This record gives sequence, C-alpha cells and structure tokens, in this order.
Amino acid sequence: MDGTIEPHEAVERAQAAGLTFQRSDPLNCETPITALIGGIAMPTSHFYVRNHFRIPKLDSSSWRLNVAGLVRRPLTLSLQDLQNMRSQTLIVTMECAGNGRALLDPPTDGEQWGLGAASIAEWSGIPLVEVLETAGVETSAREVVFRGADGGTVATRSGVTRFERSLELGVALEPDVLLAYAMNGEPLPPEHGYPLRLVVPGWYGVASVKWLTEVEVIGSAFDGFFQSERYFYEWERSGQAVREPVMLQRVRSLITEPAQDAEVANGDLAVRGLAWSGAGPIARVEVSVAGGDWESARLVGERHSYSWQRWELITRTPGPGVTSLRARATDHAGHTQPDQPEWNRLGYGSNAVQEVSIRVR
Repeated sequence: MDGTIEPHEAVERAQAAGLTFQRSDPLNCETPITALIGGIAMPTSHFYVRNHFRIPKLDSSSWRLNVAGLVRRPLTLSLQDLQNMRSQTLIVTMECAGNGRALLDPPTDGEQWGLGAASIAEWSGIPLVEVLETAGVETSAREVVFRGADGGTVATRSGVTRFERSLELGVALEPDVLLAYAMNGEPLPPEHGYPLRLVVPGWYGVASVKWLTEVEVIGSAFDGFFQSERYFYEWERSGQAVREPVMLQRVRSLITEPAQDAEVANGDLAVRGLAWSGAGPIARVEVSVAGGDWESARLVGERHSYSWQRWELITRTPGPGVTSLRARATDHAGHTQPDQPEWNRLGYGSNAVQEVSIRVR
C-alpha cells in the first residue's frame, strides 16, 4: 500500500457529485434523496460513501489477495488471476446500518445519517464460493474473516486496528456473495474499495468489506473491533443488555417524489418512491396522505433479486395548506416498517416510516 489518499482529493470528488457531507476525514457522505430518481442502477459518483478510516492508496499491479487459515491450499491471487475466473454481475442495493440514525431520540453516537446512506449499483466479480472451493476449506472451519487495507486507531484498542469483519461459513458459501472488482461496468473507484471488495447482497454495507487484501478461514467466532464492539443491536430488557448482530437490511421505503417542502398544485398528486428489504422481496407499499387511511401503491418496473423496488401512487391532495405524506413497506417475510424508530444504543437499523411535508397551493 502506498499510503492513503489525501482527504481533500476525495472531498473534491464528492463535492462535484453533489453528495451531502457527514464528515470529510474519514470521508462519509450521503446521497440526496432527489438523486435516487432514475434507472435501475445509479451513477457511481452519486453512490453514498461510508469509511471508518482514510482511503488506502493501492496499486493493482502489486496488490494481492491472500486466502489462508483453515484451508488445504493457501492462495495468493493477483487482480488478473481473479479477472480470469468466471465472473458474475448483480444489481445490489447497499445501505449503511446507521442510515436514519439522525431520527433517533435520544441521539446516539455515530455518524448522524439522514436517509441518504443507501444506493444501488451493478457489481461485477467472482463468486466467493469459487475461491473458497479452490482453496479447500477444512471441516473445522466456522467463519471467514475479510480484512481490508484500511486501518487506524480506535479508542479501546492499542496500535493500528484494521477494518475486518467475518461471515459464518454457510453465508460465505452462498452463490451470490461476490469478490467485486467492477462497479457499473468500470473498475471500482478508490472510495468504493479499489481494486477489490466484498459484496454481500441483502446485508447492511458493513459486511461488504472494501480494499480487500486478506480472506482468513477460522474455526471460532471472530472478535475483531468492528464485530464485537460495533455493529450490533443492543437493548435493555428486564434490566439486562440484550445484543443481536447487525445482518440483513431491515425493510424500508423512501418517498423520492415529491421532495420535502415541495410546493404542489391542489388536485391529483403523484407520490413515488423506493422500497427494499434484505429479508425478501417487497410485498406491498402503502401511502397515507394528511394522516388519512393507508392507500396501496403500485409496484412498478422490473425487479432484480437484490435491487430496490420502485412504486407509485396517484392520489388526491386534501386541499391547500401544509400536508404530510407517509409511506411504509412490507416484505414477503412479513416485516413491516414501524411507526417509530426502534431505539438502540449504537443507533443501527432505524427504519421507521418516513414522513415528508409538502405545501399544497
């Protein structure tokens, strides 16, 4: 690794794309909701950015992916080696587990994301299972650890902490988990993991480790910082702290049109948006205007296995003045968005029903 990319370089690219900044060092910025309108995959430059440390500067000619641990044949693979293997392309919605954290009350620590830490892209790469099968996973294997080139200091640990996460072996062997080297038909940009990242469809983005350099198969539960001290739900129940790992994206819908504070004419009103869930396809989306009954929206457009679902409702405004619009989604697993966000100590999975205010003239 040749150091890190200077923060101002990454900031300039994000500013040019019109992203909304949470932080410039490390770079964290979200996509304006109005930029989510369009085709199935969105422009790479508009994709939200989530980093825990500075962006590493990697040279693809010298970069290698090491596959080790409980395997019979340890591997050292170049980018060319990977590109010579059978490729696969998937359209995948990615969402930060902290998306919607700014809506929690009382506030929690962490980036105060609005609702724009979610985006969609076409990812191309190699099914992870093929690399693991080539390496030959031992029968004692339990989890697979993915280690990125990015690292820095964290409050509770000494020295440099790398960004690393694990998946249970059964998840890692699923056929659609990708070692991705391309995004929307082009090499990964530096801020999205160049030259290689993991893409775990349906899971929150933390699982999709960027700037991947090491894959290690282990025989026990992984306890790295971003596994054991971050990215879990924690509630207090009956006086006890209860934890659950952050995994699948919770069901969510977004109103993309009309925009917050938009002015519209009295009469027919088109409400459009997006919905997704990591637990299964979207079954229905409902919209409430001015606190009225829920009306069923129409699901529109082609849907891919891991992409979000577009929807629309043609309804009527209730008359001049300020009016609220609310949308909620339900997936085929039976999960429906809650009316209020479910507070948890680290502020993850905040997927409450969105409310947009508009002015009717």
